[in-house]
Amino acid sequence: MNGIVKKIVSVLLLFVIAGLVYAIVQSVMQPVNFNKQMEFRKGVGIQRMKDLRTLQEAYKSVYGRFASSADSLADFYNNGKMEIVMQIGSKDDSVAVANTEKLKKARRGITPEQMYKLYQEGENLVFAISSKINVKDTIFNSRSDFRIDSLRYIPFSQGDTILMEAIIKEVSGVKVPLFEAKMPYKSLLKGLDNQLRINLDADCKASNRYEGLQVGSISAPNNNAGNWE
Repeated sequence: MNGIVKKIVSVLLLFVIAGLVYAIVQSVMQPVNFNKQMEFRKGVGIQRMKDLRTLQEAYKSVYGRFASSADSLADFYNNGKMEIVMQIGSKDDSVAVANTEKLKKARRGITPEQMYKLYQEGENLVFAISSKINVKDTIFNSRSDFRIDSLRYIPFSQGDTILMEAIIKEVSGVKVPLFEAKMPYKSLLKGLDNQLRINLDADCKASNRYEGLQVGSISAPNNNAGNWE
């Protein structure tokens, strides 16, 4: 009987030991897995923030200010137009430069379109010609993975939206358009270990950093830099 009891106790001890080993491995691997997933999600989030910045800078080039909402950016992408300037000829070609100056003096008021026609006929000229093109045919046109309808959302957040603001601020007596977009870790890392995410936020606050991804700033001009750069 005692032998049976000993066997049962031994088996139970093996289960307890196995459980402890598993718990130790899990406690060691938990932050490792968290960091791995965090870096992956940050990579996806950073790309989205870069796309947003690209579109914001294009918007500003047309309107002189940044968009304050994702709806404005989406409308700009779907329906807006941008002016594209194309350089014809080379400014390093002294003959072309001389021919162009001579032509402008001889035919005052000649348009770039007229000059382009002469260029096609064989004239050696150098000039710039501009045209308007749909935004969607210019920006991200080579990106099969870009979806304008997804731009407003924080990846992996189950529907949380990027926090975005745009203002015009007076800096040293000059009015400067500014924007910022934020993607908090609370949303980006949703579903991962919550305590580790809370610890991450605390570390960011302790070092005076935003608890997530941020591009641009409405506090002061920063050349639309991202806090990952």
